[in-house]
Amino acid sequence: MTMTPGTRKLVLTAHVVTSVGWLGAAAASLALAIAGFTSPDLQLVRAAYLMMDVTARYVLLPLSLASLLTGTIQSLGTRWGLLRHYWVVTKLVINVMGTIILVRYLQSLSDLAAVARDLTSSTGALDVLRSPTVTLRACIALCHLFVATALSIYKPHRLTRLGRRRLRASAIATAPRG
Repeated sequence: MTMTPGTRKLVLTAHVVTSVGWLGAAAASLALAIAGFTSPDLQLVRAAYLMMDVTARYVLLPLSLASLLTGTIQSLGTRWGLLRHYWVVTKLVINVMGTIILVRYLQSLSDLAAVARDLTSSTGALDVLRSPTVTLRACIALCHLFVATALSIYKPHRLTRLGRRRLRASAIATAPRG
């Protein structure tokens, strides 16, 4: 199925907007994680974890799902295909795995936000918020999104086995008979 040029541009625009939005939200989450990990100000630490929870639920997750949906539609409606090129497959894997990890991480983030929300928590109880794990995860997520972005720009032209098979089949179908 090939999309009309207008539809292709609409879906491409939606995909770029959601993907860049996801990248930006991941960068904001990294900034919040760094602030939560390094700040001596307990109010800032609490606020950072509360905002990371909100950002993950209402910005990161919807953008990751929208990016997955629009990217899948885009690939199925263009010559790139979903499984023809390694760069598309790699982006798909990054998106699916990133979304799964995010969904699984939401509960941990919610637990950390609950600690931050509890105003009766002692300074010692808040030490759980100063773990480098949150910052490391946000950094890794951002790096994966940078890789996906680079793949979109450079588009290495190595075909998958399926892509090579389809290319051979189309060459055979269009070969002159005689």
